Formats: sequence, structure tokens, C-alpha cells
Amino acid sequence: MPRIPENINFVHLVAGLILLLFAGALLEYFPGTAGPRIIQATTVAVLLIGAWSLKGNRSRFVAIIAFVLLMILVIASSSLLEKAGFGYLHLLMLLCFFIWVTCVVARKVLFTGSITGNEIVGAICIYMLLGLIWAMLYLLIAEVVPGAFNGLPHAPWLENISAAIYFSFVTITTLGYGDISPVLPLARFLVYMEAITGVFYMAVLVASLIGVRLSDRDAASK
Repeated sequence: MPRIPENINFVHLVAGLILLLFAGALLEYFPGTAGPRIIQATTVAVLLIGAWSLKGNRSRFVAIIAFVLLMILVIASSSLLEKAGFGYLHLLMLLCFFIWVTCVVARKVLFTGSITGNEIVGAICIYMLLGLIWAMLYLLIAEVVPGAFNGLPHAPWLENISAAIYFSFVTITTLGYGDISPVLPLARFLVYMEAITGVFYMAVLVASLIGVRLSDRDAASK
């Protein structure tokens, strides 16, 4: 498998995340099992893109590929898992994957010397991943406690993923349209923590990265 150059690897990761968001947006246009199957296939594709973009060393790449194979096995046996009461295992694996990728990207973006355009794209990746992490948490709460959110119907999590992602990004950007709202205290806690994280991230972290990038450019031009 060809190696992605380090100076553009985050661009590919952003493209994969946008693909997942776009697939979620199209979910309602595919009734029945077609929509969830598309989401399942897209999540596997995003995992592969993540493996290709962030493989770093051989052991990490092998671990990600093993995770992808395990995800495919979980998806293939989703009907059996649903009957056994483990229908949310795929959801938990996605949550773990997004948290892991966020940590890897943050380490590459926040703890490197100079700030390049690729690192700024990596900061955008982190922001998108944070929105997806919270979306998975909302789906998990809604799966365990039906009625945890107003406007989020009681349905299998794959059918609610589009609404959960929409609500998460509306929250992290502090738009707050109000068509979906938390009911449980734990759900409310997650919502305002996401809003705080989103404001802090954009106001402090991204602004600092761009400032360092501009400072490096000015220093190089002198």
C-alpha cells in the first residue's frame, strides 16, 4: 500500500470524515435497510482511510487493520448481535475509534515544532472528530435510555445517526436550533460540555495555531 506523504495526510482524513457526514445526511433517502448498510460501509471506508493516513509505524497500521477486520465481523453478524442484546457494539467500536484517532491527530498537531498547513487541517480534523465523538455518546445514551432527547425518536442507533450528528454539530458550534433537546441530566451535562469544548477549541486552540503559523511565515520572510 503506498504511503501518504506526511504533509497532506490530514487532507485525506478530512475527506473521509466529510464522506461519513455526507452518508449520514443521505440516510433518510434510502428507506429500509439500505440506509444503515450505506452507513456501515462508509464507517469501514473511514476506518481504512484513517489507517492509511495515520499508520505511522507498522505495529500501529497492523493494529488498525485488525480493528477494521473486527468491525467488518461485527457488521456481518449485526443481526445475531441485535438478538443477543449487543446491537450497540458497532457504536461502541466507532466511539473508541474516533477517540483514538483524535488522540493521534492531537499529538501530531499540538506537539510538533513548526505549524504547517497540514497541521491546521489536522486541527479541523480534531474539531470534526469531537463532533462525531459526542454524536456517538448521544446515540449511546438514546440507545440505553429511550426518551433521553426530545426530537430523537426511539429507534436503532443507525437510523438516528444522521439526527445525532446534526444535533452534535449544532451544539458544538453553539447554534442551538432547539429542534432536538436533552431531557436527562446526563444528556444535558454532555450537551453543555460539548458547547464549552467547541467554544474553547475555536477561540483558543485554532486561533493559536493560525497565529503561530503566521508568525513562522513572517519570521521566514525576514
